Amino acid sequence: MAANQLHYAIIGGSAAGMAAAQAIKELDADGQVTIFSEESDMPYFRPLIPFMISGKKTADEMALVGQGPYQNTAIDIRLQTKVTAVDHASKTVSLAGGEKATYDKLLVATGSKPYIPPEIEGTDKEGVFALRTLADARAAAQRAAQTRHAVMLGGGLLNLKAAFALLERQLKVTLVVRSPEVLSQLMEPGDATLIRDALDNAGLKIKTGVSALQILSNGNGVNGVALDDGSEIGCEMICIGKGVGPNTDFLDSNGIQVDKGVVVDRYTQCGTDVYAAGDVAVTFDPISGDRIVTGLWTNAVEMGRCAGFNMAGRPTEYGGTFGILNATQVAEEPFVSMGIVHSSGTEYEVHSSSSAKSYRKVVFSPDGNRLVGVLLVGDIARAGLYRLVIRERMDVAQIKSHIINHSLHYGHFIRT
Repeated sequence: MAANQLHYAIIGGSAAGMAAAQAIKELDADGQVTIFSEESDMPYFRPLIPFMISGKKTADEMALVGQGPYQNTAIDIRLQTKVTAVDHASKTVSLAGGEKATYDKLLVATGSKPYIPPEIEGTDKEGVFALRTLADARAAAQRAAQTRHAVMLGGGLLNLKAAFALLERQLKVTLVVRSPEVLSQLMEPGDATLIRDALDNAGLKIKTGVSALQILSNGNGVNGVALDDGSEIGCEMICIGKGVGPNTDFLDSNGIQVDKGVVVDRYTQCGTDVYAAGDVAVTFDPISGDRIVTGLWTNAVEMGRCAGFNMAGRPTEYGGTFGILNATQVAEEPFVSMGIVHSSGTEYEVHSSSSAKSYRKVVFSPDGNRLVGVLLVGDIARAGLYRLVIRERMDVAQIKSHIINHSLHYGHFIRT
């Protein structure tokens, strides 16, 4: 390595890490970029892993390198390489096996790990999965080949998508949700009617208001689950989707603040020449100013690029991320949930409307002057405009009626 060549080390090879590597190379083509990844697969598009279960996509079709914005191949990606410690004073990272690697600038982009509720007995049994990696999906696909009935614990988005991947394989699938309704983090129970109808029509069986107590097993692994309402469900496969937590176990408190993740400033920095981005980083909500952790691929990419620019010497402020911002579809029902959408029992001003094919809820600040949240189901037109209004904290006096009536368009911004 040349004397003036900087060495950038990135821990984690997913959305944030890969986006940062690309951004660094755009500004510092001669810089040496090394990515340390625990996984055995080359970086891939993680949101696609349910398609591995359904058989619709192969691992090669999910690859990041050489796709979309990830065109730079002059990056050293070290697979099956676990970082066990970071020494800020010597600017080194310790690797499993005893090796040490030096860095000039370091990015922590280790993402998150599935939360496995400790109160559920038997989560270590064969046939139990928490779908976070391509390896998890590959193993789940193999188990699905000998499964008739699968049970999904948790009604979040990933579990719903995994459920549909299994339905496509002609399996019977039951979703067990402790909350009153599915997608409880993205909408309130009364907002989910259209989505629930679509799930029911697709053949997904849903049990709400109950939790798993114990996973039952025999010589072939999972053969059922006991619930807290006294019932049991026979099955050969269980997927746990109960949320995630940041991968910070290898970090000590010396120089890096860890509080529900790695706490960063507006420039994604968390220590001297150390940065963090993606699911592992604690950033801020531009609406409330509260500290939050982002769990979305698109946010991780944006934050990773910001970190990469800062590491390579271009000061770039990260604009924060909504506590909720999700745009996708389940059971062929598209929806967008952004900002503050849990409004029951609050002083927020709320307007909602529904039809046989769509549902819309817009949430304004208590004084009615700012848009703070939007939920669209079915008809998701204008979502980008609403996001702009929320993120820029616009005074909505002149456009409020158009937001409520779902008639907002770019011309209104020109006039205002």
